[in-house]
Amino acid sequence: MTADPAGRAEEWLASGSLRPTRQRLALANLLVGDGRNRHVTAESLHEAASALDVPVSLATVYNTLRAFCDAGLMHEITVDGTRSYFDTRIDDHPHYYWEDESRLSDAPNDAIRLASEPKIPEGALLSRVDVVIRLRGRSS
Repeated sequence: MTADPAGRAEEWLASGSLRPTRQRLALANLLVGDGRNRHVTAESLHEAASALDVPVSLATVYNTLRAFCDAGLMHEITVDGTRSYFDTRIDDHPHYYWEDESRLSDAPNDAIRLASEPKIPEGALLSRVDVVIRLRGRSS
């Protein structure tokens, strides 16, 4: 992948066969422009875009994140019934959810160990296993 942030965003969108619209390019640049993985909420991505004077509505951010997920560029991780995070790292890996900070971060792969693959009902295929380890500070 290219070292140029704008080029990196374009390549990322192309890898998901997504048309590089102005909004998609701007949001992709915020997500992958520096080459690092991100865990974002729609709201936090909208705030980051607004801080850089990128004109995009919250509804567009939600729709764009959904398109990125549908294209296989990101995964959505739901930490409770009301909060979703979007992860640019798409390999199988567990997460820590820091309850005191409302923050999601990658956990080391050896943080959990599955004794065996879960039993899958007949006629179904395993899509993926999401593991979220919830943490809070000792003083909470």
